[in-house]
Amino acid sequence: MARRTAAGSAQSGVAYLALLIVIAAIGAALGVTGSLWHEAQRREKERELLFVGLQYRRAIQQYYESPASQNRYPPTLEALLLDERTPALRRFLRRPYRDPLTNSGNWGVVPAPQGGIMGVFSLAEGKPIKQANFPPELAWESGKSSYAEWQFVYVAVNPITGAKF
Repeated sequence: MARRTAAGSAQSGVAYLALLIVIAAIGAALGVTGSLWHEAQRREKERELLFVGLQYRRAIQQYYESPASQNRYPPTLEALLLDERTPALRRFLRRPYRDPLTNSGNWGVVPAPQGGIMGVFSLAEGKPIKQANFPPELAWESGKSSYAEWQFVYVAVNPITGAKF
């Protein structure tokens, strides 16, 4: 049987301490990587929300400006999928989009003053990372404090007077 010496015990203690330091460093690196990955995922979901919201906004605009609408907003979001007001098949959206932040088909809706829906917004909670440089057609100010403030609204303008409907 081999005897342990004081030097052998000290050596194994230093190796154990070095192993603990390496494990702690790996854990810290994984924590930072996870945090960066999570933020990148949120940024991607915000980009997707901007795309989807603009699709809804454009569909509402096309519905409103179509000859059959007589300058009315769609009564529901489903009306954007199949326009039954004319004999010809017309779709303003090919499919209903899911909210990328909540992964749900439920959207908050912005009611139009004369009835119908003039816009949508996400029901997600939290503060957006993106705070500026939005697409010009949205005419948003910077510094939105929640996703509910990201309202994708089409506001009709009277071509003669310039007044908003």
